[in-house]
Amino acid sequence: MCTYATFKDTVDGSAKGPGGSWFHVTDVTVYFDHPVHAMAEHTLNIDFADPGRGPAARVAVELTAESAERLVAAIQAALAAVPVEMRV
Repeated sequence: MCTYATFKDTVDGSAKGPGGSWFHVTDVTVYFDHPVHAMAEHTLNIDFADPGRGPAARVAVELTAESAERLVAAIQAALAAVPVEMRV
């Protein structure tokens, strides 16, 4: 069953594209759906993109729900490990 739950937001960072070059990312889309490549029935899919640079400026990740939860925990732990003044 598909939920069609899709969440979009803006981000400020960089991603390494398929050609090996880095590009600025401005948008993120997160959704839970059938994967394109991962060997799972459903995955949490994260797309980082810079729409102004066209479809080639996109990096996609497909994670199992368990992997996505571990990623969230790792991100929270990494942020909690540094002083607040370094996060601005």
